[in-house]
Amino acid sequence: MKHEWKKTEKKFYFPNVIPEKIVVPKFNFYTIEGEGNPNDDSFAEYVSVLFSLSYAIKMGLKSAEAVPKNYTDYAVYPLEGVWDINEEAKCNMNGKLDKNSLIYKLMIRQPAFITADFAAQNIELTKKKKPHALLDQVKFETIEEGSCVQMLHMGSFDNEPQSFKLMEQFAEEQQLKRKSMTHREIYLSDARKTIPERLRTILRFQVE
Repeated sequence: MKHEWKKTEKKFYFPNVIPEKIVVPKFNFYTIEGEGNPNDDSFAEYVSVLFSLSYAIKMGLKSAEAVPKNYTDYAVYPLEGVWDINEEAKCNMNGKLDKNSLIYKLMIRQPAFITADFAAQNIELTKKKKPHALLDQVKFETIEEGSCVQMLHMGSFDNEPQSFKLMEQFAEEQQLKRKSMTHREIYLSDARKTIPERLRTILRFQVE
């Protein structure tokens, strides 16, 4: 039976449009780090490399003679990103965000049956079949977010501060403290094909 994260993992990928607390366990990811404006063409290259690897695993396993233990077919997970600003921007904050100062760690979750060795083999195979310079920067990591506040943001990325204000108010009411100013975004919409007003993005930050 095919694993459909949209149906079986709703609490992680389909939150409410109002803030809520959640505990996120360990998940495996392909990750890549970068810096700069996400509207630049270079950003799309980072995204492309992650999806290239993720689909290479999925399609390769469907025709493989030997598959990992506990393998089952699955839907590829959505793109995620952890966002921050560089040190220079932190020292010169004036209330306005310069997108060129953004630092990001992009990632796509991989099924639990994908091991580090298998993930590394897939990177080497992809280098041969579909070479790209950024493949050397990709890592396979296990990440545990733990206690978080999250909500579904509807609309333009530029309007996210409104949702973060609601999330921070919720955290304060629940006597939760935000760990840092970094945050995670999970993209349920393809920004290349969706008008800003209809974008659906999960916003999440860690709390203690």
